[in-house]
Amino acid sequence: MDSTRLQALKMSPRSEGEASFFFFDSMFGVEAVKVMPGQYFVAREDIAIQTVLGSCVAACIYDRAAGVGGLNHFLLPSGDGSSARYGVNAMEVLINNVLRQGARRERLEAKVFGGGAVIQGLGSINVGGQNVAFIDQFMRDERIPVVSRDVLDTVSRKVVMFPKSAKVMVKKLPATSALTTETTYLAKAKSSASMAGEVELF
Repeated sequence: MDSTRLQALKMSPRSEGEASFFFFDSMFGVEAVKVMPGQYFVAREDIAIQTVLGSCVAACIYDRAAGVGGLNHFLLPSGDGSSARYGVNAMEVLINNVLRQGARRERLEAKVFGGGAVIQGLGSINVGGQNVAFIDQFMRDERIPVVSRDVLDTVSRKVVMFPKSAKVMVKKLPATSALTTETTYLAKAKSSASMAGEVELF
């Protein structure tokens, strides 16, 4: 189904690192955008912002009063350069864009997902654990309350955020669901505990 709004989304210019794969999600009956590793997306409208996570982490940052929010997808806590593959840069880009669209810094809240142990052979490195430790410390340092989280374990996760309402849904997937994509992006990057909240399973 290709609606007028879907066409407008596809035609709109996008910033570097901003997700641009739009489609109509028949399950939710709304336009959707897929966020890949190293990308983000922020909106004030009813659109399903989606991503699939293995060891990567996604932070959903939003201002419920302003009806604006967004999601990012990062692979590692830090690294060389300004790529949003790295948590430090990914969080800065996401927060700045949420504020740019009308959010207030003091009203920001977060929901955090991912960090699963899904990449075989990297157990000693514990990429997922490092990502979760980073995002937890980042939220404490920035004084952004994390109202819900679903992290670690040995599963992949599909995360869908509806930014206007700040609703987030999570579906547990086999660990291999995100393996190929994350392994590829992790290789590129190298070369250059659950808590209930307002999260629904689907």
